[in-house]
Amino acid sequence: MTDSRVSGFKQRLAQGEPMIGTWVKTPSPVVCEVLCRTELDALALDAEHSPFGRLELDGCLAVSRLADMPTLVRVPSASPADLLNALDCGATGVVVPHVTTTQQAEAVATACHFGRGGRGFAGSTRAAEFGGKKMPDHLADSRQQTIVVAQIEDVEAVDAIDEIAAVEGIDCLFVGRIDLTVALGAESPNSPEVIEAVATVCAAGKRAGRPVGMFVADTAEAPRWIEAGASLFLLGSDQGFLTAGANELVGAFHTPRSS
Repeated sequence: MTDSRVSGFKQRLAQGEPMIGTWVKTPSPVVCEVLCRTELDALALDAEHSPFGRLELDGCLAVSRLADMPTLVRVPSASPADLLNALDCGATGVVVPHVTTTQQAEAVATACHFGRGGRGFAGSTRAAEFGGKKMPDHLADSRQQTIVVAQIEDVEAVDAIDEIAAVEGIDCLFVGRIDLTVALGAESPNSPEVIEAVATVCAAGKRAGRPVGMFVADTAEAPRWIEAGASLFLLGSDQGFLTAGANELVGAFHTPRSS
């Protein structure tokens, strides 16, 4: 693949360049096509919490690749089958929920890459240009471009964060702040114990030279976490944009007009 947004995304991530993407909750290639026309750095298809079947995922990734939009897939689970499906369909990388141990992180990294005990090879996939890419080229591109993101959203993961951050093949730690809030029994994502856990993940990322990503509900928080070492922000969602836009329209319509 020639130089492109997709092929250069892993390098940008590794360099800690602040980037912003958004979640796609609606399994529609049209939604992805619209968002690909924006200046977002990436999309993240939420196949964990939204009704993405294999065909819907395939269609969304087809549109994103044609538009050269880096696209991650938050897979339903860490199973090799879910990881393989997303990557074969053409995902730039995967976000793996509930990574809690070093052993699990190692297994995920292995399953996402070609090699002994790892990802099964097929030359007929979109990732391999439907047979148009030679095996050595596909292997090299996958090695250089595939992104593996471990989502940190459990107390056990925070406790083992230095070990997880050190795992070869994990490209980014992504803080699942809402799940962390629930796991910690905190009142809100802004509770002191949650903020401390997020800071712990950022500090571990810095020590290991591992990029850190996160979701924040308020963009005003971003500078603070960039200073702490975070760089990949997946904010908002297509559903949120629709809701906010509709409510803004209704509000504008009903705003009293001067005579």
